[in-house]
Amino acid sequence: KSPKKADRPHYEQEDRIMIARDKEFATKKAERANLRVLMRDKYRIPQSAQDEATVQMAGDDLDIPEELAKMVDEDEEQEELNDSFLGKLQNMDVDFDSIKAKAQSTMTEVKQVAEEKCVMM
Repeated sequence: KSPKKADRPHYEQEDRIMIARDKEFATKKAERANLRVLMRDKYRIPQSAQDEATVQMAGDDLDIPEELAKMVDEDEEQEELNDSFLGKLQNMDVDFDSIKAKAQSTMTEVKQVAEEKCVMM
């Protein structure tokens, strides 16, 4: 046997390992670029053409790490709550008891004025 034939399987194995490693690196790079694109969109920061190109090259094979996806979802839920009418009410420092008391006193005043006018007529 010649030394070249004996080394061939070794080199083929190294090539497969390097190709798999390069593919994994490219996927991780695209996932990070995808996350940056999402964050830029969320916080209305100008987009990066390089990140968008990286994401497009990766195609649909991108995953966002579970913990980061959970953080983004929690942020979106909080924003939706804050944007809702109920959320705005909850964030306001409103003293509903004082509003109720003011409304009742106004109704009492209106009643008294109405009774006085009726007596005059």
